[in-house]
Order: sequence, then structure tokens, then C-alpha cells
Amino acid sequence: MIGRDCKHVPVERALDVVAGITLCNEGTIRDWTRHGQFNVTQGKNFDACGAIGPWIQTEFDLTKPLHLIVRKNGEVTQDDTTASMIFSFAAIIAYTTSFMTLKAGDVVCTGTPVKKVKSDPPVWLKPGDTIEVECPEIGVLRNAVVDEA
Repeated sequence: MIGRDCKHVPVERALDVVAGITLCNEGTIRDWTRHGQFNVTQGKNFDACGAIGPWIQTEFDLTKPLHLIVRKNGEVTQDDTTASMIFSFAAIIAYTTSFMTLKAGDVVCTGTPVKKVKSDPPVWLKPGDTIEVECPEIGVLRNAVVDEA
């Protein structure tokens, strides 16, 4: 979460604009991300997707890797650290502020570390599934999958 309005923030100062960290489960609708060749927007913006929480942690050190664990119905599907992300938090903030102003209170969702093995065939979520995103420095964000009304 961004702590103050900022634009053109250099990488070496990018973490200075971060007021807090939290977890996000964007709930990507994967079959919809395949509708566009280079655009995943439609798969990341369905109603009732994009949970954030369980709270905002204001004491953190983003220069050290954060441990992330993702579980589907209690089974670990990802267990990695932010050191495996393609771009650092600082690089993401610097790049984003090169073309837009971030405002205090904005939340920048970065995605998880690069998944090493993709399911083949893909495994789709179904109503009744539970997804947990955990980071020891923050807590656990738990969401149930429900069918669209």
C-alpha cells in the first residue's frame, strides 16, 4: 500500500513510498485470460474477485524476502519467497510511477513468485474450494470459491 502520492520514483527510493503490506487473492479466471492474446484484464476483473487482507502490516522489511504459501483445500500449491519474483517491489514501484502517479492508499498487487511447474492439464477451481494465501509476516487470507449468482 502506497503511503504518499508519488511519480517518477527512482528504484533506490521506491520502498520509501510504501506504507504497508498485505495479501491479495486476485481470483484470476484463467480461461478468460486466454480470450486476449496479450491482455489478461478480462480474467482479473470479475465481480467478487480481488480479496485483500487480512489486514495491513505497517512494520515490515521489503529488503528481505517474504515467505509465501498458497494452499488449495489445505494442499500446498505454492511455497516460495518473494526473492523468486521476476521484478523486485522497488522495481515494480519505479516502473509503475514512470507512467502514472500512485496516490496514498493505492494498492499495488504484484503477483506471486514465478510458479516453477504448471499443471498440465490445467486444474480449475470449483465451487466449494478454499484458497489460502499465507505470509508469516502478515497472516492468512482465506477465500472460498462460489459459483457466480
